[in-house]
Amino acid sequence: MASSSTTGANGQVANGAAVSLEDAKALVLAVIGTLVEDGKAEWSRTTTGEFELRLISGEVFLLDEVGATRVA
Repeated sequence: MASSSTTGANGQVANGAAVSLEDAKALVLAVIGTLVEDGKAEWSRTTTGEFELRLISGEVFLLDEVGATRVA
């Protein structure tokens, strides 16, 4: 998940179909939830209120309302 700006209420997925940003966000959160359930990642809330996602492979991301920033 990477931060990106959009000019409308819809984004594009790989096959070119339009998808609402809320639907895309729900899909990404579902995939992250599956990674956590499968033991491939952990997530927690930071003291600043952001969510931190840690993959077992070592990558660390800060998640916000519109994207994710890799911090490690």
